[in-house]
Amino acid sequence: MGIFDFLTGEFIDVIHWTDDTRDTMVWRFQREGHEIKYGAKLTVREGQAAVFVHEGQLADVFTPGLYMLETNNMPVMTTLQHWDHGFQSPFKSEVYFVNTTRFNNLKWGTKNPIMLRDPEFGPTRLRAFGSYTVRVSDPAKFLTEIVGTDGEFTMDEISYQIRNIIVQEFSRAIAASGIPVLDMAANTSDLGKLVAAAISGPIADYGLTIPELYIENISLPPAVEAALDKRTSVGLAGDLGAYTQYSAAEAMTEAAKNPSGGGGMGAGLGMGLGMAMAGQMAQQPGPWGARPAAAPPPPPPVEHVWHIAEDGKTHGPYSKARLGRMAAEGQLGRDTQVWTPGQDGWKRAGDVTELAQLFTILPPPPPPA
Repeated sequence: MGIFDFLTGEFIDVIHWTDDTRDTMVWRFQREGHEIKYGAKLTVREGQAAVFVHEGQLADVFTPGLYMLETNNMPVMTTLQHWDHGFQSPFKSEVYFVNTTRFNNLKWGTKNPIMLRDPEFGPTRLRAFGSYTVRVSDPAKFLTEIVGTDGEFTMDEISYQIRNIIVQEFSRAIAASGIPVLDMAANTSDLGKLVAAAISGPIADYGLTIPELYIENISLPPAVEAALDKRTSVGLAGDLGAYTQYSAAEAMTEAAKNPSGGGGMGAGLGMGLGMAMAGQMAQQPGPWGARPAAAPPPPPPVEHVWHIAEDGKTHGPYSKARLGRMAAEGQLGRDTQVWTPGQDGWKRAGDVTELAQLFTILPPPPPPA
């Protein structure tokens, strides 16, 4: 190396970083021997922060802007070591660029089903997945707690840990929410806010923040979903005739999926089984075979009681059977005045339809001698 190259390398540095990888979170400025010269120009762009580390100790954090690395604008560095003009750098320092923009469309999901107690189905399991956004909120803490001396730190190196935190807090939030499984789809926004608030504390300890967290889907195990689909299908079938048609169509669909097993015969057999099942269910009580309720019997007729007026006096009440015996004994005639509750005044017994038959019944002829 010639003297001119030596002087050019020792006088000034231009320190900056441009990145197009979209997943690099921290990048260390590469400099021969980690020597930062007095008066070097440091360019920090929007969406970046620069962390200055001197002899293993964090010295300064630079926000976006253009800086001249001199003693008068680096008070923290002044307390660590005095800068000196010369061709030899008196110390070795490092500059770490931290990407403070948002890292979007990061995925999370439950590796294993979450056990919870549903108010409608009882103990059940469910899975969930979604996406989130992360950004560095405290570059100094992120560098000291997570990155260390890694010269190029990417999002993949911490995404697994973040996913674990999200799943853990999601399990706690969904178990404590008390929201029924069938209503969770309508409350994913609220659940996402609960989970984001719950993970803000652990994530802040890393110097990170989660600006957005989305729950894209919450699903039940396949067996439970199949049972729910069957229940929904029966509910949509409605009456028995519609259910018969639905069963026949289901059988034909299944037969069509298996042409090697005799499609026509399978379809006919499936249709017959479906109709037979519908016939059996029609004869049994229950939601699928409920028959129309029989009409209730008519109420029993009201038994009237009667009063009799004779010689300016009334007596009674008498039942119809008693009046029949009185008519047979001659104590009641057609001209006898009678009255029953609901009748308009006194009437002759022979004029009352209900009592007139008492005077028309004749005894059968006597047996032969």
